[in-house]
Amino acid sequence: MEREAVAARRSAKTMWEAVAARLRERGYRRTADQCKCKWKNLINRYKGKETSDPENCRQCPFFEELHEVFTERARTMQHQLLESESGVSAKRKLKRPSGDRSSEESDDGEDCGEESEDEKPMHSRKRKADDKKQQSQQMSEKSRTGISRIHELLQDFLVQQQRIDIQWREMMERRAQERIIFEQEWRQSMQKLEQERLLLEHSWMEREEQRRMREEARAEKRDALLTTLLNKLLQEDL
Repeated sequence: MEREAVAARRSAKTMWEAVAARLRERGYRRTADQCKCKWKNLINRYKGKETSDPENCRQCPFFEELHEVFTERARTMQHQLLESESGVSAKRKLKRPSGDRSSEESDDGEDCGEESEDEKPMHSRKRKADDKKQQSQQMSEKSRTGISRIHELLQDFLVQQQRIDIQWREMMERRAQERIIFEQEWRQSMQKLEQERLLLEHSWMEREEQRRMREEARAEKRDALLTTLLNKLLQEDL
């Protein structure tokens, strides 16, 4: 029993290592423990949604895929249980003594009885070996089915992840384009404001120059008028 448990653990470890290797091939670096932890989290979320909030259970990621896996697993287990029960009943029928045995067969000697008693353990061991072989085959089939289903789930997960990455890249490219357009419009508006400022400054300088020229003209006229008055006053005094 302990050897079977160790073998099961090794098989599970190999499976998660294979899953991690598939992810690495697609550019996602995940360890086997991380893949196993992610799977357990998905299972816990699925079970929690299914029991606590069945109406909104579709919000659980990969709910449909997980629900299909567990439904198929339940059907397989029920089918195997029915097969096991039918096999046990058939074996019991084979063990059951027939009622039409002749008296000669029931009156066999001690040697014949001893031989049948010796053959019982052999048949029991053979039956146990066959049962163990059948269980091993069933476990291997379950393991292959589980690995195949995990591969399908991982494939769907990778496809969805690639779709998300493509959408994210498209969104980033769109934002970058919008930023470029915004910067161009901003530069154009700044250039327009700078031109308007230069025009206002130039017009102000022209007005200041005209005002200075008018003041100089008035000053020259005032000086000329004062000079004329002084000359007249000087002439009258003479």
